[in-house]
Amino acid sequence: MRITEGIVNISVRELVEFVMRSGSIFASFVSRARAVEGTKAHKKIQESMNANYEKEVKLVHECEASGITFIVEGRADGIMMDLIAVTIDEIKSTRTSLDVIDEDYNPFHWAQAKCYAYFYASEHHLKDMNVRLTYYNLDTKETKHLLKVYTHEELEDFFKGVIEKYALWIRFYMDWGAERTKYLKALSFPFENYRAGQRELAVNVYKSITNEAKLYVNAPTGIGKTISTLFPALKAMGEGHVGKIFYLTAKTITRTVAEKSIKMIYDKGTRVKAITLTAKDKICFLDERNCHPDFCKYAEGHFDRVDEAVYDAITHTDLFTREVIEAYAKKYHVCPFELALDLAIYADVVICDYNYVFDPTVALKRFLDQRDFVILVDEAHNLVERAREMYSESVSKNQFLSVRRSISKQYPTIAQSLSKLNDYMLSVRKDYIDLTGSMISKEEPTKLYRLLRTFINECDKKLQKGAMHKLPQDLLELYFRAYNFNKIYEFFDERYITYADQVEGDLMLKLFCMDPSYLIGNMISTCKSVIFFSATLMPIDYYKYMLGGEGERAIALPSPFDREKALKLIATDVSTRYQHRERSYEKICEYIRKVSQGKVGNYMVFFPSYKYMKDVHAYFITHYEGYDICMQDTSMDEESREAFLSQFEVNPVKTKIGFCVLGGIFSEGIDLTEDRLIGVLVVSVGLPQIGLEKDLIKYHFEEQGKDGYHYAYTYPGMNKVLQAVGRLIRTEKDEGVIVLIDDRFNSPLYSSLMPLELSDRKCVHLGQVEEIVEKFWRQKTPLL
Repeated sequence: MRITEGIVNISVRELVEFVMRSGSIFASFVSRARAVEGTKAHKKIQESMNANYEKEVKLVHECEASGITFIVEGRADGIMMDLIAVTIDEIKSTRTSLDVIDEDYNPFHWAQAKCYAYFYASEHHLKDMNVRLTYYNLDTKETKHLLKVYTHEELEDFFKGVIEKYALWIRFYMDWGAERTKYLKALSFPFENYRAGQRELAVNVYKSITNEAKLYVNAPTGIGKTISTLFPALKAMGEGHVGKIFYLTAKTITRTVAEKSIKMIYDKGTRVKAITLTAKDKICFLDERNCHPDFCKYAEGHFDRVDEAVYDAITHTDLFTREVIEAYAKKYHVCPFELALDLAIYADVVICDYNYVFDPTVALKRFLDQRDFVILVDEAHNLVERAREMYSESVSKNQFLSVRRSISKQYPTIAQSLSKLNDYMLSVRKDYIDLTGSMISKEEPTKLYRLLRTFINECDKKLQKGAMHKLPQDLLELYFRAYNFNKIYEFFDERYITYADQVEGDLMLKLFCMDPSYLIGNMISTCKSVIFFSATLMPIDYYKYMLGGEGERAIALPSPFDREKALKLIATDVSTRYQHRERSYEKICEYIRKVSQGKVGNYMVFFPSYKYMKDVHAYFITHYEGYDICMQDTSMDEESREAFLSQFEVNPVKTKIGFCVLGGIFSEGIDLTEDRLIGVLVVSVGLPQIGLEKDLIKYHFEEQGKDGYHYAYTYPGMNKVLQAVGRLIRTEKDEGVIVLIDDRFNSPLYSSLMPLELSDRKCVHLGQVEEIVEKFWRQKTPLL
């Protein structure tokens, strides 16, 4: 659906699907392979018809309802003309037995065909029309025809009923748009004054949106990036430049900040509709999600009640947080996730994870096809690695084998396809792994793709409507993985590599996206404007390239905070290179001791790996007494994370030292303001562990004429360092000590990667640090 200058353009299928939906949610799924089979079946039937059969006929009908002009269009599969009548033919492929398909089998199929019949009859002034449904069974190759005759008056009454029901929703959508515009035209900045750099950011965002351009922003903590991007985007919406705003985040905490910013604007008198989308598994009311009416009372009859739930919500509520969505879902006994997706149609701002826009397997195509949206990407430095994950997929031999064994008796044909997949993986092991230890190829694995397609086809035969819940969970998981693998296969080009590796006794084969920039660029080319922003979007040229914007505009803003709030030190007498690590434990511990004894308070020490952290922690607790220490664990759920952070109290009476990991859950996205954190020590330059994938990235970019080592190792590592450093000064009241422990930080390379906020850093050795830190705190504490 598109609205252009007050005219609504919509397809017949979209119209009928919206108005005619009813009944329960079934965890059904139509794979691409199944869709291809359906297309082939359509062509086969069309080609079998006689010369009087015209295939793929485009039909367009313009009408008015509720004062709105609609242009509805679609393609009839076939139109047959003879001396007696004109027949609209709608072809449907199925795996359901034709014996159970009768005239009442699927009202949606009749509705679609009746719309085409009405359009044709109206255009050619016919008194009546034949409407035929042709069902083709993909397994038996049999065909069944169902025929009904309708007068023009009957068809007209039916279509008017459909379009008038739809018009009620569009009328609300358009009326709300007009009302929202009045509010947004009067929108003013929600604070009395702009912070340093804040107005510059807001102006640049506004100009980029109104010019339909891309913008890359490095904006340090404290500028207020969330409000400084949302505010100008809403102003542009009020002026008609934007239809919808997507605010993308990587973490729950940044989603919360976006919600609070919208709430602040709302509380100051500007009405705007905003929704936060929560992952399906998280918002599901069941302990274990099962989208079938036999197991979920919210799935049973969902579509019979959801329209009432949506209308109630959009006419009484504007801000749809998770709690609000859950409340409406429980009130009307509907699925909260599906309800949220419907509510998002009417939302001006959609706050959600990156994957709803960028992941090809879950993206919200219902919105993204409209092309009148703006994307605001928060913490954009995270998108590079997330995109690599979204555009990569793997399969494993053990999974093929274990699923085959578990289903061999119940589903022999599926098991046979898995045997062939297992044989393929055995051949890879024999031909490559046993000889060289790994397989690396610039060619796509065509044979594997075909074998997976066969497996998917066999599963599709079982995945009739309502049958998905009957399949074993391990089979379903493999089915979706195979589908995703083949979906990613379609993107394969020179930016991809195929590799196979032995991992913990299992053979894994992966389509690995070394460079997601092209795919990100394709996605953002469909929107009006995109703003990438982060406190660590450095080096900016690297991120512009990796985020699909080479040649686009970028700005870097200075920190709004007084530089004297933080003491920045580089420990140049410590090497944390892998071969020197064991020798570094004592000096690192001494730096921790001398920095932390400068003032009682809370400190965090960040390490490049869990092993390094645990080794230094073990050394520290063995050689130093009287310290209150906590350490990050490898598997911390939300409750344990909160418990960890709660130990960093305001006005502590005893020094707390937290041992954490760079790039982990505590190195970005947390706010320990005022004196909840007064010291950050970063051990090493954060280089990722050397590995096959990192080396593949390195070699790829070297072939592109770029510095592959920096793209694979240096830049991602330094970003983790800067994110950890950014935990210290979060507000204008914060102050403390930053120590970067590694002699490489003083090299020309790493000096060039330092942001302006660290330009007054001092190089020190262990014998100096105690006195310098004590002097810093004395200056911060006035004499009584």
